[in-house]
Amino acid sequence: MTARFARPAPPLLWSLFLPAIVFLLSACSTTAPVTLRGSGDLGVVIERADGRVKIIETTGRSVLATVDGLGDLSHASVVFSRDGRHAFVFGRDGGLTKVDLLEAKIVGRVVQAGNAIGGSISHDGRLVVVQNYEPGGIKAFDADTLELLADVPAASEDGRRSKVVGLADLSGQRFIYSLFELGEIRITDFSDPRKPLTQRFAGGKQPYDALVTPDGRHYIAGLFGEDGLALVDLWKPELGSRKILAGYGRGEQPLPVYKMPHLRGWSVAGGRAYLPAIGRHEVLVVDTGTWQEVGRIAVKSQPVFAMARPDGREIWVNFAFPDNGWVQVIDTLSGQITHTLQPGRGILHMEFLSKGHEVWMSARDDNRVLIYDTATKKPIGGFDASSPSGIFFTTRAARTGF
Repeated sequence: MTARFARPAPPLLWSLFLPAIVFLLSACSTTAPVTLRGSGDLGVVIERADGRVKIIETTGRSVLATVDGLGDLSHASVVFSRDGRHAFVFGRDGGLTKVDLLEAKIVGRVVQAGNAIGGSISHDGRLVVVQNYEPGGIKAFDADTLELLADVPAASEDGRRSKVVGLADLSGQRFIYSLFELGEIRITDFSDPRKPLTQRFAGGKQPYDALVTPDGRHYIAGLFGEDGLALVDLWKPELGSRKILAGYGRGEQPLPVYKMPHLRGWSVAGGRAYLPAIGRHEVLVVDTGTWQEVGRIAVKSQPVFAMARPDGREIWVNFAFPDNGWVQVIDTLSGQITHTLQPGRGILHMEFLSKGHEVWMSARDDNRVLIYDTATKKPIGGFDASSPSGIFFTTRAARTGF
């Protein structure tokens, strides 16, 4: 008996039947369709009173989702993974929460201290570092798993502990920060995360906040306990820190300080730095070549943030209570105030889109986020949010010190 074998279908028949088979199989699938989107226009808004964040997109100026369960966000800050997909939220209760912005959910959370005040992420995106008030010091975590890799105390030789402020990322797995009680500036190198190495510099009396200049060259710490600022040239750290603007305010009676200004919200434009003055109704203007004061701009009240539009042409300033419903705009060519706005009650934070055509502002006491056109200075959108404070866009992922 002769065996018979099935003859394979000619290629022409496969070309006819294969698409139909694929269609039928896909029709039987129960998997929901996935909406693909990039992360470059995403961001988060902190809802400080409720321990939540709103995930937003800036192209359509809309809220995509709300994620809760983030703990005490009364003084929260955020950094982003290099691809902009994940937000690392630092809470006041010591919580470090990793939020997936595309899936709108928490994918990791640790409570790593009793009282924390922000954090930073390494240039390669592998390490997240938190700065702590209580018990002080900094801690380094694996950005993927949130595993604790290193605990670096902020203590003196005799065991006195200090709050840590002004943490910022540097190149080469390094982080720089200031110690409030001990008056020091330190750089810790996490090239070997399990064996960090720390350099120490004098930092002045009670450094309260600090920043790295946009070019990554200088670290500047504001001093609460004395006039002036402490500066470290990061290209020449062996020279240590030096005092700049040491005489500012001397012989003058400062006003009561209602809210400490945020140096992280200062600005560099046209070779000049614009810094909010402590306890004064002024913005300082400093030449970044000499780090000497070259002017002061009188403003409506005590400035909190003095933020440059990304092209450097304008500085937008908000204020401490009782004038925290006002915003003023400074023209950097003339050094004059060109606009005085009253967008809403309790303007806590401002964030520009990366090219500067819009600015988003949180109006805490109105429970609103407001969106303004920076050319016309007119509102063009907004949405409700519960006691909004910080606004953070994923474009920060590409910036040093943010």
